[in-house]
Amino acid sequence: MTAISDHDAYIAAVPESFRATLARLRELLAQALPEADEVVMYNMPGFKIGGLVVASYAAFSKQCGVYFLPSAISQHSEEITAAGFKATKTGITFTPRKPLPDDLVRRLARTACAAALTSQV
Repeated sequence: MTAISDHDAYIAAVPESFRATLARLRELLAQALPEADEVVMYNMPGFKIGGLVVASYAAFSKQCGVYFLPSAISQHSEEITAAGFKATKTGITFTPRKPLPDDLVRRLARTACAAALTSQV
């Protein structure tokens, strides 16, 4: 994949099977983070508040990933596990067949936003 300039270009460049999932994820993150600016950093679309990327997403060969500040992941680790997903320190991977629940994405985004605004990264 060549350098991507914006979220639309990123979503258009991924395989067709991932596009609807990433478009929905972008929509959820934008709604949950209205004060954030859309950015592309390290060739990955994200949402930035001040100087901090609080959420980002990506498509890989077989799965998608969504990434938040570590404090957001740790605060919601039980919910992530209960929903049937595994998380790293900063991210959760999933497939288009089993996307993350919308409510969980919103809660993670809001928690990351609050952490960024209070510098509790």
